[in-house]
Amino acid sequence: MTLDPNEFEGAGREGVVFRDKRRIDPETGEVREPRETAAPASAAPQVVEPTGPATADLEAALAERTADLQRLQAEYLNYKRRVDRDRQVVRESAVATVVTGLLPVLDDIARARDHAELTGGFKAVADSLEGALRGLGLEAFGAGGEPFDPRIHEALMHSYSDEVSEPVCQMVLQVGYRLKERVLRPARVAVAEPQAAVAADANDVPATEAPAAEATAADDQSSAEIRGQ
Repeated sequence: MTLDPNEFEGAGREGVVFRDKRRIDPETGEVREPRETAAPASAAPQVVEPTGPATADLEAALAERTADLQRLQAEYLNYKRRVDRDRQVVRESAVATVVTGLLPVLDDIARARDHAELTGGFKAVADSLEGALRGLGLEAFGAGGEPFDPRIHEALMHSYSDEVSEPVCQMVLQVGYRLKERVLRPARVAVAEPQAAVAADANDVPATEAPAAEATAADDQSSAEIRGQ
């Protein structure tokens, strides 16, 4: 029998050591699991923790880098929010410009509808156009009898009435349009105010204007007498 020197360790020192490297156990017939060889203790990496001034310098550098990263992240978030806001403003302005240019077309459609001329293919196109603009947020406003609001109404005519208790839109001459919260065109209306406002306006005339009016009347009378002479 020939002995493999690789199969033996410590020959001649403490006796022969035999290592069975067979994968199949001859007694049980089962496959043997390979045994993990533990690394020698000398091979384990040693971590040397700095102490003294070096530790303080490292902590200061780490705190500085962390603050820089936090500041950079905050600047990026602010920039992203500003870009998103500017992009939304530009989009809304572009939509408002296009829709404002289409308001005369909507006026023509409304007049055709009032005269029962909105029929056939023209009606289908008009309905599609109005539906698309409503989808963008366009809304018409202005109706007779609603309170007058100078922020959204433009008064083209004015009158007094005993049938109203506050300034109201007596008649709508041209409807207004708003795009979401933005007024593209005010509603042009005829305004009616209470009759009592006439008396209030008369009572508000300063008393100093009465002598002035009397003096003007006296001057006119004197001029007439001179011309008569």
